[in-house]
Amino acid sequence: MKRERTLQIVVGLLGVAYIAMIYPLYTDLWHANWLLVTKNETEPMFLSFFIALGFFLVLAARRPLAYRSLIVFAAWQSIAHASVMAIQTVEAWQNGIHRDFTDVVLAAVIGGVLLAVAPPEKEAAATVSLNEMNTAFRRVPEQSRAKD
Repeated sequence: MKRERTLQIVVGLLGVAYIAMIYPLYTDLWHANWLLVTKNETEPMFLSFFIALGFFLVLAARRPLAYRSLIVFAAWQSIAHASVMAIQTVEAWQNGIHRDFTDVVLAAVIGGVLLAVAPPEKEAAATVSLNEMNTAFRRVPEQSRAKD
């Protein structure tokens, strides 16, 4: 039970943090910073992806065992993102551009933490099956009452 509560907290906080990225997205789009200042059209697209994922993570935090695949997807997406950023950072350093590794480490930590707290596949499948059985058993009496 404690592991599930920890999972709920981690997934919920990450979801809220992703949703909070709506503010930088709004300011980037409103002031056209992505076009005029940073000349980086990929940032608003990445932010929109994280914001959308954040809403689903908040929903998954309520019943994390039923949304194991979404949580694992978010974890591996963070690890893949960190891997690409690590390669870009190394290439930047090789070309004389000093780029900070902080975002690389942060994305890798997020992915690692999500994988560490994600429910095992068997546990998630068993919980979903039990929930489906409970739902099915609840419907049977209602259907039999309708016949009477």
